[in-house]
Amino acid sequence: MGIHHYFKSLSDLEMIYRCPGKFKFQEHSVASHSFKVAKIAQFLGTVEELAGKDVDWRLLYEKALNHDYAELFTGDIKTPVKYSSPELKRLFNEVEEEMTRKFIEREFPKEFQKVYLGRFKEGKDETLEGRILAVADKIDLLYESFGEIQKENPEPLFLEIYEEALSTILLFKEMTSVQYFLQEILPDMLRERFIEQSELVEITEKMVEASKND
Repeated sequence: MGIHHYFKSLSDLEMIYRCPGKFKFQEHSVASHSFKVAKIAQFLGTVEELAGKDVDWRLLYEKALNHDYAELFTGDIKTPVKYSSPELKRLFNEVEEEMTRKFIEREFPKEFQKVYLGRFKEGKDETLEGRILAVADKIDLLYESFGEIQKENPEPLFLEIYEEALSTILLFKEMTSVQYFLQEILPDMLRERFIEQSELVEITEKMVEASKND
């Protein structure tokens, strides 16, 4: 079916919901997540650029927009499950890469296959753009889980997701954009009114302080 099938599949991403199987006050699709990650990555890239870093904007946008396309084939895997061990994460990545490769080879004309194999591969790498993507992805996840906690969702999974997302962001604390997020944006988030505010503030402050001593 060629490129028509690819274009049609983009609408299918709107029907794949994140964190399936759990009650949520607000659903988030893979399509909306990709859009939000691209916007967050744009801001983080701007912070890095204004700090004197060279940002490859084309590469950054390609990474951000395409980073979860493989979930068209696998669905969304809950974060605590997917990252429960390095081996499990590696296996998930291998399955996604293989299914994506087969899709590209089946649907894309040969002259475009090499380009899209590059665009759909794992985007989180050691490049500045790959690190920005890793942070942007977790910032959106942090906001998704925060929204559920703020609305008093009793499911403990969202607190687990919040902690996992923040711990990953803190791994990149040397980046100027992450320092800006921790100093300027995260405090604003925690100042919003919600029932479990004191517990979440305490958890966040402990994690941030502990990371300073690493």
